[in-house]
Amino acid sequence: MRALFIFIIILLLTISVASSSQQKEEKVFKEDIIKTSAGDLKITFIGHGTLMFAFGGKILHVDPVSQEADYSKLPKADIILVTHEHGDHLDPSAIKAIRTDKTEIILTEKCLPKVSGGKVMKNGETKTVAGLKIEAVPAYNIVHKRPNGAPFHPKGDGNGYVITFGDKRVYVAGDTENIPEMKQLKNIDIAFLPMNLPYTMTPEMVADAVKAFKPKIVYPYHFGDTDTSKLVKLLENEKWVEVRIRDMK
Repeated sequence: MRALFIFIIILLLTISVASSSQQKEEKVFKEDIIKTSAGDLKITFIGHGTLMFAFGGKILHVDPVSQEADYSKLPKADIILVTHEHGDHLDPSAIKAIRTDKTEIILTEKCLPKVSGGKVMKNGETKTVAGLKIEAVPAYNIVHKRPNGAPFHPKGDGNGYVITFGDKRVYVAGDTENIPEMKQLKNIDIAFLPMNLPYTMTPEMVADAVKAFKPKIVYPYHFGDTDTSKLVKLLENEKWVEVRIRDMK
């Protein structure tokens, strides 16, 4: 009887593990389609600070991280953008899974030692990469700092990126606050803005930035447990902007 009981317990545990693994494999990511002058832009919301764009037959990954997806099952990259060196944004194993001999990898100086063959973009630089115009925007903290007084993201270390898809300019901010360089951006159609403490912005800081540079569509991302409805409420009277909330957990 004891042997039968042990067998049943083992069988139940095996079924539970298999079911959990299958659920992970079957995770379906939310996608949005944006119309541009050069065809559809498909945005895939992977999780946390991780995104994927498909446009004109090309695949662009932003901050691929294995914790957010099984990258062996995702499309190979024509372009990979890495915003900074922190582990929830830079994952060499995820990059290895999606890169090919032709993949262009754009990153920051501090990322370079961990990724062979990457090309550094400094704050303020603009490059054409695999046919797409990409601009590197500063990403840093002014207010939120570590106990020793150092900012979580020092100025000059990280990038946000503005990518031009046809007639649409898409801004992926990286880990940053509502810094002056962000507020000075022009003609942004879509903005991905981080919203979790203590590392990035409060909903109030995001709303302040949005009112300054006026993107047409805003996606909060990298928001952890932040209540995204607060941002919706803060911007409810700004009829020129659409706040879209997507599952990024």
